[in-house]
Amino acid sequence: MLRRRRVVRAVPGKKPESDEKPEADKKQESDAKPEPGKKLGWRARLRRRRVARAAAADELQAVETATARAVPETRGGMFRSLRNHNYRLFAMGGVISNVGGWMQRTAQDWLVLDLTHGSAAALGLTTALQFLPLMLFGLWGGMLADRYPKRPLLMVAQSIMGLLALTMGLLVVTGAAQAWHVYVMAFTLGLISCVEVPTRQSFVVEMVGRQDLSNAIALNASSFNLARVVGPALAGVLIYALGGTGPMFLINAMSFLAVLGGLALMRASELTTPDPVPRAKGQLREGLRYVMARPDLLMPILLVAFVSLFTQSFSMSIALMAREVFGAGASSFGLASSMFAVGALGGALMAARRVRPSRKLLIGGALSFGLFQVATGLAPWYPLYLLFLIPAGVALISINTAANTSVQLASSPEMRGRVMGIYVLVFTGGAPIGAPLLGWVSDLGGPRVGVMIGGVLTLAGVGAAIMLTKVLSRRSHATVRGATAAAAGA
Repeated sequence: MLRRRRVVRAVPGKKPESDEKPEADKKQESDAKPEPGKKLGWRARLRRRRVARAAAADELQAVETATARAVPETRGGMFRSLRNHNYRLFAMGGVISNVGGWMQRTAQDWLVLDLTHGSAAALGLTTALQFLPLMLFGLWGGMLADRYPKRPLLMVAQSIMGLLALTMGLLVVTGAAQAWHVYVMAFTLGLISCVEVPTRQSFVVEMVGRQDLSNAIALNASSFNLARVVGPALAGVLIYALGGTGPMFLINAMSFLAVLGGLALMRASELTTPDPVPRAKGQLREGLRYVMARPDLLMPILLVAFVSLFTQSFSMSIALMAREVFGAGASSFGLASSMFAVGALGGALMAARRVRPSRKLLIGGALSFGLFQVATGLAPWYPLYLLFLIPAGVALISINTAANTSVQLASSPEMRGRVMGIYVLVFTGGAPIGAPLLGWVSDLGGPRVGVMIGGVLTLAGVGAAIMLTKVLSRRSHATVRGATAAAAGA
């Protein structure tokens, strides 16, 4: 009887495969799986750890490769997302609303100082009340974004925010406004933002798809930073020309009509809307476990968490550096703020040309921001200080856009709202911790010391984010494997 033999076809430049495994692989497998009751030596334990690390690295590489393949290549171009009808409406409304929002923010600060006779504590309280709800309830807002259709949810949130601006504007115009009115409005805006921000962030991919997500997020950042330059300047002129802050609130209330109109005119057939997640217990914990088990989500979120600790303090230090170190006047301080905003706008436009962000870009942007923080603290002359602010703005916006895009691309549709709730929480939650800390350091050692220490801590935060990602991911995988083994044994 003839025995059928396995035929191996030779491929040029490649050795034929065989059914037998190499001796090295056999040895690694035998070391990785010891006999029951046998105690491993230190060499075998070391070899087993190496095998486990290699397996974890292969798993991470497989996840990153799958994510890259899931995003089809598309034609480049800085404004390619605007070819999409729905996103074009969304972007146009966003530009108008962002300008109105920055006008209201400027008028709100001015109004608080006017009502409290120049109280800096009252101004700080107003800012804290507006951001406190995001820290406390941001995760629940992300959960609501997964449970309900995002476009109707955005329309409700934008309508309430517009009504708040209209009410505050009427109170100011009629002379009935008091400080507690502003406090209530700021806190209510913060509550609405808990739902609106993660919903708006996760709605972008439903309009443009995964292939243009990076470009759309970068264009949103460009719109925000352009409004950051134009809005306060326009508000200053109009407050002087119209004789008060009330019209700024009314103008912002009208700007919400552009957003609502754009949302209403969208073509529902062109939206890739996932099925809403039904209500169930433990959905917040499920979102946290989901992030912990995914290094491609955990690393950018941790990196943003560490960088955001010192982002707000760096923006505050611009005023300290300009006034206390270089002796610049109000006009020169405005120039420094504009240079940083111009750098951020340029960085957003550069990011808009990329098809996909990379991990190297994310880490490189964070390291660059830390280095330019140190450079601004060491700048001996004011013109050189202004020059360093431009690349600092570019680096900061590169981190934000790359992290936002990476997190959304790696998230499954049914988890995206909760993941973005976690992202928004770490993005906004660092400022109340880092800003007072570096403010105290600046009081002790001067603004230069505070800025440089912030840069050093940013660099250290990059390393901490990478290390924590490895440790937490390894523990999460170990927990999952243990639960799976227990279930199999049962």
